[in-house]
Amino acid sequence: MDKPGLAAFLRSRRERVTPGEVGLPAGRRRRTPGLRREEVAQLAYISTEYYTRLEQARAPHPSSEVLAGLSRALRLNDAEQNHLHHLAGAPPVRPAGPPREVRQSILDLLDRLPNAAGIVLSASYEVIAWNHLAAALMEDFSTRSRPERNLLRRAFLSGDDHVYSVVDGRRFARSSVNHLRATAARYPDDPEIKALIADLQAGSPEFAELWDAHEIAAEPTLCKSFQHPLVGLVTVNCDALAIPECDQQVIIYTATPGSPSEEALRLLSVLGTQRLDLPG
Repeated sequence: MDKPGLAAFLRSRRERVTPGEVGLPAGRRRRTPGLRREEVAQLAYISTEYYTRLEQARAPHPSSEVLAGLSRALRLNDAEQNHLHHLAGAPPVRPAGPPREVRQSILDLLDRLPNAAGIVLSASYEVIAWNHLAAALMEDFSTRSRPERNLLRRAFLSGDDHVYSVVDGRRFARSSVNHLRATAARYPDDPEIKALIADLQAGSPEFAELWDAHEIAAEPTLCKSFQHPLVGLVTVNCDALAIPECDQQVIIYTATPGSPSEEALRLLSVLGTQRLDLPG
């Protein structure tokens, strides 16, 4: 346990968190920036005396419950939580499953892509955020249940109730299986991932074959073609932006400038998801 390092880290983080971030009134007589020691202690459900001793490097080894409380009180992200556990000499607590909460800056980024379709995928290929054009190009994910928003289920177990179809999905299928294998290794106790793999193995011979092949590497999906019911074939470039601290990725679909697909995306940006109301 690095007591001086832990004390300095706690003090630094406490001074950076504003009262408003944790739902406390700012007040007019704050002599120091950030939170007071007694406020952190209250939010972490520990005594003020014990927290004060932690900041003075005089406290005994904090338990995992105390570290979890401090992480919540100080609004630590995943990297900061790992650092806190390292300083305390305790192994970090890993999430049982892939994080699904998308940070606000990523949501804002999606909204600022008027000419590109964008989605955010969890490590298990669940679509957890999307913009207007992605819903128009692919489908209105808000009308789908969580299992139905999983692109692996879409690729291997798809029925006939989806609005769009992917023309060249084989490359995505191969690379996604490899990514799922790595995800399963990172979250070995997640019941949703276990259920996903079991469903895919039982329902798709193609998935079972790829899963049993144990391929290590596969080419990334650099482009994709959608067969859309209103605008026809739309071919887009695929760029994946990793968010390592959240174990998520942003997928951005853009069309080549001046191409028919670019015109199709422009039309879809106007039509939106109204096509879902058209008779089949």
